[in-house]
Amino acid sequence: MGEGSSRWWTAVAGLGGCLLILLVRSVGEVTYSPWYGAHGYDRYFANGSLFLALVPAITTVLALCLVRRWPYLLLAGGVSGVPLAGHTLVAEPWSAGLHHSLAVAFPLLIVGVLGGVQSLLSRGAPGLGAAVAGLATGAVLFGDALAGEYAPTMSRATLLWRVVMLVAGLAGVASAFGRRWRGEDTAGLPDVEARDWRRLRLVGGAGVAMFLISPVSGILIGRLGSWLGVGSSTFARYPLAGVAIVGAVVLVLGTGLAAVAGKWPLAGAATAAVTQIGASTPLMLAFAALREDGAVRWLGALAGAAIGVAAAASRWRVVAAASLSVSAATALFIMYEAAGGHPEKVVEQHRVVPALVVLVMVCAAATAVIGATAPVLAPHGAIPAVLGPFAGVLTLAGMYTTQVSFVRGRTPVDFTLNPVPHTVIAGYLLLAAAGAIGGLGVAHHMTERWAERKQAELIRREAAAAERDRLARPIHDGVLQVLALVQREGAGLGGSGAQLAALAAEQEAALRNLLNSGGAPTGSASTTDLRAVLTALAGPAIEVSAPVGPVELAAGSVAELTAAVQAALDNVRQHAGAGARAWILLEDEGGAVRVTVRDDGVGFEPRRLDEAARAGRLGVAQSMRGRISDLGGTATIHSRSGDGTEVEFWVPRRRR
Repeated sequence: MGEGSSRWWTAVAGLGGCLLILLVRSVGEVTYSPWYGAHGYDRYFANGSLFLALVPAITTVLALCLVRRWPYLLLAGGVSGVPLAGHTLVAEPWSAGLHHSLAVAFPLLIVGVLGGVQSLLSRGAPGLGAAVAGLATGAVLFGDALAGEYAPTMSRATLLWRVVMLVAGLAGVASAFGRRWRGEDTAGLPDVEARDWRRLRLVGGAGVAMFLISPVSGILIGRLGSWLGVGSSTFARYPLAGVAIVGAVVLVLGTGLAAVAGKWPLAGAATAAVTQIGASTPLMLAFAALREDGAVRWLGALAGAAIGVAAAASRWRVVAAASLSVSAATALFIMYEAAGGHPEKVVEQHRVVPALVVLVMVCAAATAVIGATAPVLAPHGAIPAVLGPFAGVLTLAGMYTTQVSFVRGRTPVDFTLNPVPHTVIAGYLLLAAAGAIGGLGVAHHMTERWAERKQAELIRREAAAAERDRLARPIHDGVLQVLALVQREGAGLGGSGAQLAALAAEQEAALRNLLNSGGAPTGSASTTDLRAVLTALAGPAIEVSAPVGPVELAAGSVAELTAAVQAALDNVRQHAGAGARAWILLEDEGGAVRVTVRDDGVGFEPRRLDEAARAGRLGVAQSMRGRISDLGGTATIHSRSGDGTEVEFWVPRRRR
């Protein structure tokens, strides 16, 4: 089966998982809670059931450990959702117990779908991966819009609909096994061992974050008064203050764990959490306003999710997500002002159109932002952990913290039960989400460009090495043998023949050094004593001044710098005039070296260099300036007619 076909089957499996998520979320009352693996305080702690609070945490950690086998997670989540589809057929009191299978099914499905997203993005399908990630969010929102029909009053049509969703979801998940999936490592970093430290940081940090809420809540709620020197009656009168303190503590600890997991997990989790916190208030407000219009409610959620998925699947997903977030915030501000600062009128007066607009825009923004965040996390194998437990815990903690963001009189207004006063705050959070996804996209783009430039440089070096090896053979068999012959025969000719032999010897040594050093200006692991090489150039008309100790420099840099110095000496012999002398000064500046070649010849006017370059004589440009520029250094030439010439080469030890 081809790679393209395999990607589509993976996307179909992810779609099946999203249908199962929709089924799971549609069970229960109309509410809004963070959708990625965490559940609200009121659901688990109000009745003192600490065990039920730990069930999704334990399930999520196990799912993260098995995320490389994400199709099995989807299958297990679907099987766990079977009682949810048919719990109306089960008599009380067992239906209540079966209802809590949500605590197992939901984390399995979320991590499984995000594992499929990681697989798609790791195999080069950014559009499909982002679309499936957005679909997961859209399925949660759509499921919340469908929720609200209780078991005793549930119609047979609703039960049939849920059974159809279950069958369709399981059929989609089965496609992952139909493509002969063998459990290969497609959901993490393909070239990283399963116990690599980077993966352990993600799984371990996310696991610890999932367990934060239970112990922190249990400890702080009981001891907060004594620690702060406040009587227990105070927190009895203002319970939301205690919840906000618990949220603040969990938010700080969860952010620290995300930072330990890496800078990209931290940025991705923060972006997803801010978006979800900002979306919670307008969604609750819209659901309340449309509580008597079930069809309008779920159609609005469906339309918003479809817009968000389309934005996430496009090439401009980051720009589209930021634009949708700004549009959602603008819609909230307009509604707030149109209602005279009392958005509860939308609920009281049953204003369908404003509520529907807010619902569509917020669903689209949340879906698009999550979808656009996924490709940024994919290269680090972080999608299941970050968009799962990390984002869920930070969202939940943030919602707890904002409990006291609005105070009526001296009493904070409950964020989850009365979202109206928090509408403006939600708008600001959505604007912050737009900035966060924009910054995340820019950072990802810059990182990709840097990686592409690095890859291009590696390819260029490999191509240069191959070309050099190809040219080395004919040069060795031809040019070097001719230079060796000129060196041997020229010494016995006398006169200019001896000078010709000396020049041939120098060129032969330089050419052999270039071939042996690999011609690499930088990056060579070996070093050479530049002082010894330059000292060997001393002669009757050439004086060398250098430090007492060796001056170590990369071998390739020494070869190029020496060739540039020899080119300068050649110019002295050819143009400085008879009897001209040359001086070479080597200076070690720690992070760089400086070589100066000065002569007492006739000199020249500076404009002659430009004239020579225009005439096509590029000896200075290529032999000196070009070599030094390749090393990341600079070459300067100072000369005036009758005053000699000074050439200065400055080369850093590390290329800039």
